[in-house]
Amino acid sequence: MSSGETNTMGDILATEADLLGIIKEYLKFQEFEETVDCFDKECKGKGKLISKPHVNTVRNSKVHSIQKDLLSSFDDGDPKVFFELWTENIPSEIKDTDTEAQSLEFYLHIHFTIYPLRRHPGRHDRAEFEERISRFKRYLETRGAALSQTAKFLPYYALPFVPDPTVHPSFKDLFQDSWIPQLKDKLEPFLSGTLKPSNTPRLLSLYVSSIGTQAMHQLHLHMIESDRRIASYVRKLHKIAELVDSLEATVSGKMISPEYLQSVFVRLFSSQMRQSAVQSTDFTRPGTASSMLRASIAPQKSREVPMLPSLDYEKLKKDLVQGPDRLKCLLLQALRWRLTRSLPGEQRDTVLQAFISNDLLERYSTKQKTLLQLMRSKNEIVRQYMARLINAFASLAEGRVYLSQIPVLLKPLMEALRTEEKDSLTRENVLVALQKLSLRRSQQTAMIAANLIDWLVDELQDSDCLSDYTLQYAAALLLNLCLRTKGKRKCAENARHVLKVLTDVLGHENHEVTNTSVDTIKYKIEVIICTLSPSQIQKAHPERECLIRPYVNGALYSILCIPSVRQEAKEMSVEEILHCYSKEENPDLNRQIGFIIKQLNSDLTEPDLDAEEVLQPQPREASGESLLTTEYLGIMTNLGKVKRKSTPLSQQSADEPLQRPVTPSSHRHFNVV
Repeated sequence: MSSGETNTMGDILATEADLLGIIKEYLKFQEFEETVDCFDKECKGKGKLISKPHVNTVRNSKVHSIQKDLLSSFDDGDPKVFFELWTENIPSEIKDTDTEAQSLEFYLHIHFTIYPLRRHPGRHDRAEFEERISRFKRYLETRGAALSQTAKFLPYYALPFVPDPTVHPSFKDLFQDSWIPQLKDKLEPFLSGTLKPSNTPRLLSLYVSSIGTQAMHQLHLHMIESDRRIASYVRKLHKIAELVDSLEATVSGKMISPEYLQSVFVRLFSSQMRQSAVQSTDFTRPGTASSMLRASIAPQKSREVPMLPSLDYEKLKKDLVQGPDRLKCLLLQALRWRLTRSLPGEQRDTVLQAFISNDLLERYSTKQKTLLQLMRSKNEIVRQYMARLINAFASLAEGRVYLSQIPVLLKPLMEALRTEEKDSLTRENVLVALQKLSLRRSQQTAMIAANLIDWLVDELQDSDCLSDYTLQYAAALLLNLCLRTKGKRKCAENARHVLKVLTDVLGHENHEVTNTSVDTIKYKIEVIICTLSPSQIQKAHPERECLIRPYVNGALYSILCIPSVRQEAKEMSVEEILHCYSKEENPDLNRQIGFIIKQLNSDLTEPDLDAEEVLQPQPREASGESLLTTEYLGIMTNLGKVKRKSTPLSQQSADEPLQRPVTPSSHRHFNVV
């Protein structure tokens, strides 16, 4: 036998011995003791060699290498390498259930986040630090959220929102020289105890590896099929774009107008593209429509919603009641900003839910001094900022539900209406808040019982002295109260006075202003020289129709169902007065007036919350979110909530007077649609 044949035979025998050794190893692992004995005897009888169990030095060296790389990346402050190794090699049952592992992982994330601040204090790369902060915030919102109820971890949830953690008293321990060595002393024994060589038999490892390879192959095939389908869809969409190009070419033949193309794109893509952008696009330029179609199917990046830090509401409420006036103002302002400046959707819902669940306005409190007592404060700014906060609550549906559950709310608000100066922001915010609350039936009943209708009628009697904003919300509030039977009867008690005021308001000189008026020219000049604030621009814009007529028409239509009011209206010649207000250029108004006259002759049986801040923080004085997160940290507020689906309301014709409660903002939206 040649030497080559001898070597081949030796390799076969060695492989066979290894294979038999693998089989014996698996049988012993499964504790088939009798089978192992029979297996040994049979192999010996056939002269088969069985390899001895291997001391798995390869596995041991691999574990040692992983541990070394983890510690090295810890020292180098490299979170990417560290957490890739951590995820791959620390078993899930340990990471997800072991409290020591979860605590260690939390502090490791802090270590990698502040590493640039420790390594290069005062001259660190700002962009790198922001990236690490963003990574830490994602961790807090996902895996780290489970530790938010543990007191010792709670202060660190504010870390992403503190401008300079190195000087903040809550984080001074993190920048002590002993902090990193202490953390490493915890990391090393944890890794040694967790990263142990596996005793899994080689046969089982080979099988698992084979299954994994097959699964990867299947996933690869699925991915190829998905790519093929995507390519097919893209080709079809490109054909649609080419068809649109062809349609555009017919514009020159007067067959399809650019206005038609624009209207199509507004309808199709208003949810994906800003309507103003679509409307301002020049559709007469060839290729425009098809380009917008292609752009509309481009994948859009989802925007990350940041998590707001938690607050200590008990401390907040205590300082709001007992603190100095300036602190009260700053806190009321900061809480309102947290609500109005949060992102609409999940973040704002979370903020509001935290306010409600912690009973910020103390609806069930039996204490003599509660937050609502701030409406009676001697300090005008405290009263104003409390009214603004209530108005912010009333702007949201869940906020109105919460306010409606406060039995003593209406009394201080009514007092403010009657005692505050006519042009004060406190009075204006109270009026707007009441108008929003009048969407709820229980609040309508309470307002009618408190004689609010009489106050509103007297207020509207002097409409020339009211701002458009106040006039609009006063008229809308009166409408909502007049829709109730009790409200109609209240108006019937002094029908002549009510009818006179409403018909006078219909003739209010500010109900519409043409674009060529002197006020328009003055307004445009003031904008050019920047003498108006944003809120003043919104309120003073003379081209914006005041929109009080729909509310006045609705109130008239509602109260005229009372026979005594109709009789009084006939004696006052209200029908002739209404005919005077009819204008040919406003057919919608004419139709509404027609409905009111028909009723007469029948036989029936929001941006202004943060406007004009009078309170400005002094140099180095904490305010806004900085004030809340520095001094009032508490339990987490980023808890999800189930949003109730609103019951769809039956639509009424735009021609008819309003017959259900509305707010000016919702009515504007309805008109735009």
